[in-house]
Amino acid sequence: MVVDNEAVAGAALRLRAGIQAASAGLVEREAVVELLMLCAVAREHLLVIGPPGTAKSLAIRRATQVLGGRLFEYMLGRFTEPPELFGPIDLNRLREGAFETRTEGMLPEADIAFLDEVFAGSTAILNSLLTLLNERRFKRGHTALISPLRVCAGASNSLPEQGELAAFADRFLVRVFARPISDSRLEELLAEGWGASTSALTPLSSLADLDLVTAAAAQADLGPIRPAIAEAVRALRAAGVHLSDRRVVKLQGLVAAAGALAGRQTPTDADLWPIVYAVPDEESQAVAREALRPLLSRAESGSLPVAAEEASAGPAARAARLGAALNALLSAPEELGEASQRRARLKVEALLREVDAGFAEADLPPELAALRVSARAWLQAPAR
Repeated sequence: MVVDNEAVAGAALRLRAGIQAASAGLVEREAVVELLMLCAVAREHLLVIGPPGTAKSLAIRRATQVLGGRLFEYMLGRFTEPPELFGPIDLNRLREGAFETRTEGMLPEADIAFLDEVFAGSTAILNSLLTLLNERRFKRGHTALISPLRVCAGASNSLPEQGELAAFADRFLVRVFARPISDSRLEELLAEGWGASTSALTPLSSLADLDLVTAAAAQADLGPIRPAIAEAVRALRAAGVHLSDRRVVKLQGLVAAAGALAGRQTPTDADLWPIVYAVPDEESQAVAREALRPLLSRAESGSLPVAAEEASAGPAARAARLGAALNALLSAPEELGEASQRRARLKVEALLREVDAGFAEADLPPELAALRVSARAWLQAPAR
C-alpha cells in the first residue's frame, strides 16, 4: 500500500480531534484515551490498572466511542461462559452435524473491544482470548475466521499474581496505572464530575483514518531510531528493569505509531516515550522514567501530549501539552455561556501559573511564549 502523506496528515488530524473530544472533562485520565489511540494505530492492546472508582471504564469507553467501528464491551466474571463473548452455537448447523458458532455482533467480529475485569474469566475463555488477541484468529469447532480487531482495552483492579495468567497478561503490551486524583486537582474533579455527561460521543474519525495512520506507521523508516531504542533497553537493564525479547521487538511498533500520530514519517527521539508504558508494572515504570530521563528529554507529541509528558517528565513534552491546552481554550467559540466562560478563565489562569512555574524565561519555547502573551491579553479582555 502506497501511503499518501497528505491523506495521512488529514487522518491524523481527525484522530487528534477524536482524542481531544474523548479527553474533555476527564481529570488525570487523558493518558488513557491517548494510549488507547496509540495502541489502535500500533495494533497492540492496552491494560488499565487501578482501584475501583478511578474512572478507568469511563476513559476507555469515551476513547472507543470516538473511533467508530463495531465495539464489543463485556465485564468478565468467574461464571462467564464462552458464548457470552464469542457467540452461541448455531443449532441449525448442529442438527446437520456441524459444530459452528454464530459470531455476529460478538467479540470475534468486533473492530474494538473493551473487556472489564479482564482477568476474571475462566481458563477456557482466557485460552480463546489468547489466540484472538495475539493472532487475530478465532477458531471454535468448525468455525474459523480472521478477526478485524484493531485494539482491545482491558481493565482490572490489579495485575494478576497467578502464574497461569502471566501469558495472557503479556498480550497487553501497553500498561497504564490509574490512581486517585491528586490533591491539587480535586476542585477540578468536583466541577467536572458534577456536570459530567454520560451521553455517547459522536465518532470524529473513522476506521479508515485509523488504518491509514497504521499503514504509515508500518512503513516508517526505523533505521535511524533503532540505536536509540537499543540504548533505552540497555539503560533499563542497567537499572534492573528487564523486558522480554518479544516486548523489546514490539517497542518499535509503538515508537513508529507515536511518530505517525505526531506527523513524522521517520520517528525521532521525540517518539521514544511509549517505551515507558511497555514496562509491565507500576514500580518498574517509575524506575524506567528515571533511568530514561536523559534519553527522553526531547520527547513530545502534539497528538498525545499528556501520555508523552507523563512518560518522560521532560520539558518538550510539558511545553507541547501546555501549548495544546492553551490553544484549545483560546480558540473556543465566543458564544460560551457565563458558567463555561468562568471555567475557561480559571483553566487559563491555572495553565499560565504552570507555564511560569515550569519554565525559566530564557528556556521558554517561542511558541509557548507567544501563547502566554495571548493568554494574558485574553484574560484582561472584557468577558465575552
